Amino acid sequence: MFRFIFVILVVTIFLICSIPLLLILEIVGVFNKESKENISSAVISWAFGMIASMSGVKLTVVGEENIAQNENVLYVGNHRSIFDIILLYHLIKKPAVIISKKEMNRIPVFNIWERNIGCLFLDRKDIKQGLQIILQAIEIVKTKASVIIFPEGTRSKTEGEFLPFKAGSFKISEKSKCSVIPVTFINTGCIFEDHKPFIKKTHVVVCFGEPIVTKDYTRDDFKELHTLAYNKVVEMYNINKGLAD
Repeated sequence: MFRFIFVILVVTIFLICSIPLLLILEIVGVFNKESKENISSAVISWAFGMIASMSGVKLTVVGEENIAQNENVLYVGNHRSIFDIILLYHLIKKPAVIISKKEMNRIPVFNIWERNIGCLFLDRKDIKQGLQIILQAIEIVKTKASVIIFPEGTRSKTEGEFLPFKAGSFKISEKSKCSVIPVTFINTGCIFEDHKPFIKKTHVVVCFGEPIVTKDYTRDDFKELHTLAYNKVVEMYNINKGLAD
């Protein structure tokens, strides 16, 4: 319980103390929107790394060389914990847009940081709004940044359990022809979700698969893309799960 209280306290202090910086970034954004987004991304990446460290996460990264360096891509992965987002955003170290559930837009101050880095907030019950979010993501990956999405649609409840990937998430790749990087998270649920409200020291493994290059894909190829990405994520889990012991 002490670790949970400590993390919440530090995050709260950070959010309060960051308000002056947010005001400065608003001014920066009037003159240079790209600089505002890049600075915000760097701050959030640092803050997420701080949260992981304070939470006692021991991190092993497999396939770090597969993180995109010079192109915008679609990152897709299994989803067990809020720490999936925290660790992934910290690891890629480049501006990226997260497609997140709309409830995340209700956290005071943090929601401003989310908007500063371009987060898209998805209402899972509104099909029309979901389509609009996908269209925005397609334009973003074409023009300025990578996109992060968890195509299971919700968090799985059990370690080693994988929900089917929703094909609609992969329209982002189909319409932009961007590569897809599968990401596997091992043991992230053991940090917090498996024993709320406690945060426990946990050895976590994050695996980045080789990019699935889609620029020459046919329409039939794209119909199978969600299955291919799903299989890659499961395969990396089965190969690397022993590293978390």
